[in-house]
Amino acid sequence: MPHLGAGYTLARWLTRNEHDAEDMVQESYLRALRSFDQYRGGDARSWILTIVRNTCYTWLRQNRVVDLARHADPDHDRLAAMADDPAAQPETQCIRGVERRLLHEGLDALPVEFREALILRELEGFSYKEIADIADVPLGTVMSRLARARQQLQRFLLGRMKEGA
Repeated sequence: MPHLGAGYTLARWLTRNEHDAEDMVQESYLRALRSFDQYRGGDARSWILTIVRNTCYTWLRQNRVVDLARHADPDHDRLAAMADDPAAQPETQCIRGVERRLLHEGLDALPVEFREALILRELEGFSYKEIADIADVPLGTVMSRLARARQQLQRFLLGRMKEGA
């Protein structure tokens, strides 16, 4: 299935839960299959991620439940694999783990629209124009969201670093 990884990454960050993200991606691909006759060509990656985004937002509106157990760390497997690496120094592992945890906390603290824009840009490598198409917002809104997301993330990380000093 094309762009499955990108769809899952976006869904995981929007839902904050790997199992919910899997469900959202599955639902999105079913919706894409049902509405394929409406696809007018162009960038298929943007088209499918728009469907994933809309599916996630619909689900979030219907299921706004604050349950910490459901918000699993999406980097858990990656961190576990890193911990099993015998070549890595314990100090390096500790620092990387703290940095990842801080970054994850900072991303989670962002409003969903800011987090979405940042994930699409920095993790998925979409252009501003592609993000505008996916989110169905003007290009200036994407630029504003990215700037604000970066500022808020920077403030969060600096604040946490000062707390630890």
